[in-house]
Amino acid sequence: MESRTSTSYSLGLLKEPSRTTLFRQEPCGVTYRIPALIYINDGETFLAFAEKRRTWRDCEAEILVMRRGVHQNGSIQWSPAQELKTAFLPRHRTMNPCPIYERKSKTLYLFFICVLGTTTEQYQIYTGRNKTRLCYVTSKDNGQSWSKTTDLTKSVFGKEFGNFATFAVGPGHGIQMKSGRLIIPAYAYYIHVRCFPFHFPLIVRPHALAFYSDDCGSTWQMGEQVDTSSCECEMAEVIDQDSRSHLYCNARSTQGHRVEALSESSGAAFDKSHFAQKLVEPCRGCQGSVLSFVPSLRAQGEGKNCVTSNANTWLLYSHPTNKRSRKALGVYMNKSPLSASSWCQPWIIHHGPSGYSDLTQFGETESFACLMECGESSELEEIAFVEFSLSDILKSVMT
Repeated sequence: MESRTSTSYSLGLLKEPSRTTLFRQEPCGVTYRIPALIYINDGETFLAFAEKRRTWRDCEAEILVMRRGVHQNGSIQWSPAQELKTAFLPRHRTMNPCPIYERKSKTLYLFFICVLGTTTEQYQIYTGRNKTRLCYVTSKDNGQSWSKTTDLTKSVFGKEFGNFATFAVGPGHGIQMKSGRLIIPAYAYYIHVRCFPFHFPLIVRPHALAFYSDDCGSTWQMGEQVDTSSCECEMAEVIDQDSRSHLYCNARSTQGHRVEALSESSGAAFDKSHFAQKLVEPCRGCQGSVLSFVPSLRAQGEGKNCVTSNANTWLLYSHPTNKRSRKALGVYMNKSPLSASSWCQPWIIHHGPSGYSDLTQFGETESFACLMECGESSELEEIAFVEFSLSDILKSVMT
């Protein structure tokens, strides 16, 4: 297991957590990007996913890779990197891993997109020619073996496919709500106006949305889009003090702050979208991760620097905290997720260059992990894994 002790950087008295490098940029230029992380309680197993690319560029992506982590003798033992060779379509590149675990059937779904050749996202947006497919593979043995690829594009989009210049899932994890509904976060570039008679796109805007399933993943539907321009997103279920469920969406934006929205229909539609003033974005934005959890009674009595809670679940959120560039990855906490801008100050878990990240909770304790792009000179250098506890977050809040 390759690990590195944290430096002396700290927020107040709280140091960065130690990190374990899972994927490292190779001297030949091969780069690993777009982390996704999931913990499967049934097998007590972490699965860490990433894209393997010939270079750092999006159009040079090739295949998804994975490492499995299992607790042994007080530490996590990680398997060697494995290429997911069944997660592909011929002549397409595989991108944006988005895992989700279905509790009833004990099935792990790994969603991703397949993009034709080296077609770029910008080409699809400018021309309105969608070259992307919505796909998944499944595993019944905690990621040791995988099914062949299922292409959902036609069944989910139907005739609407031509109205989307392009789309993607996540990246990052999906969730299963208490009702059993499976939620895959996604975004699409919707063609609002075309130039007739040539059908050339004139107005194309990105919008976050959800794909969802109510039959353990047998069939999938597409929800309505968040009305505010929004891009890469993750979602979390918030349970209020009356035990009612709300689906929370946290999405990338180019307007300097994150977009937040709530759904009272479990992802079928979103409303109440707004810009989160306490969650800054660098100039072009960056992906971030969000996670909901139920705090213990002990934890509820701590963190007094944050507002009073209005829900039975709290939120964690990870994202670069610098508004000018991708660096200083922080973890934020929100005790009152149904109120706008109620985030606490972040705990910086990596002060250097930082990019995409994904959060997960593991075990039956208030323990969490983050898989993040990071480095000393560039966030492209490695994808690293860190563990931390809720008490670490609470200490940073009270510092």
